[in-house]
Amino acid sequence: MSGIIIPGALDGRVAVITGASSGIGEATAETFAALGAKVALLARRGDRLDAVVARIKEKGGTAIAVPTDVTDRAQVLAAAERVRDELGGADLGFANAGVQLIASISDLKVEDWDAQIDLNIKGVMNTIQAFLPDLETAAAAGRTADLVTTSSIAATRILEKFQVYSGTKAYVSHITRLLRTELGRKNIRVSTVEPGMVDTELPDHVTDPDASSLMADLIEQIDVLQSQDVAETVAFVAGLPKHVNLTEITILPTQQII
Repeated sequence: MSGIIIPGALDGRVAVITGASSGIGEATAETFAALGAKVALLARRGDRLDAVVARIKEKGGTAIAVPTDVTDRAQVLAAAERVRDELGGADLGFANAGVQLIASISDLKVEDWDAQIDLNIKGVMNTIQAFLPDLETAAAAGRTADLVTTSSIAATRILEKFQVYSGTKAYVSHITRLLRTELGRKNIRVSTVEPGMVDTELPDHVTDPDASSLMADLIEQIDVLQSQDVAETVAFVAGLPKHVNLTEITILPTQQII
């Protein structure tokens, strides 16, 4: 991990991470645990979660796998109950689960529209509903409390065929700003990270040839971000003194210009 992150910076924290079975979520779970947090990993792929938890425990960390489809409100509420029972109330929530499905609007891929809206927007809102009471309790008790979301530079860039994905990420970025108007007064920090091109499995979901070519070319031509880069950024945000709120961080590969 980077030298800017202080060992033990998250000692005593209880962290919940959605989309924790791969990519940014997986890397962040391992990073949080290495910094002393007890970590609850949420995602649909239970076998992948078990493997991550096993690695964390092998290194002396504390983690639980909570197989959850965050598009299902009842499942997320049940996950929150389990986290409270096994780890205690969460004081660090990372709403990270997302999907990217790129196509021309004229293709009318309504199933893809729904999938992105359900996961990228409703999944975030379900996560907030389930874990906000714990964050409020932690903040009221004088503990550090964080809600962090994963957005994307697509929230602000004008990229052809990204319209639905970009719209969902614009929602995530803007609701994060708006939540601060209420939660900041309660001493809950609210932040969003907006990564550029990251070498994760997310581009694998893209079937449009133009978009696939764009992403493949970026990975081939420049030194793109790794999941660990974003994980360490989120850990830095969470490890700051509790009166400091980094609200929006755009993180790009140095060579990415789009």
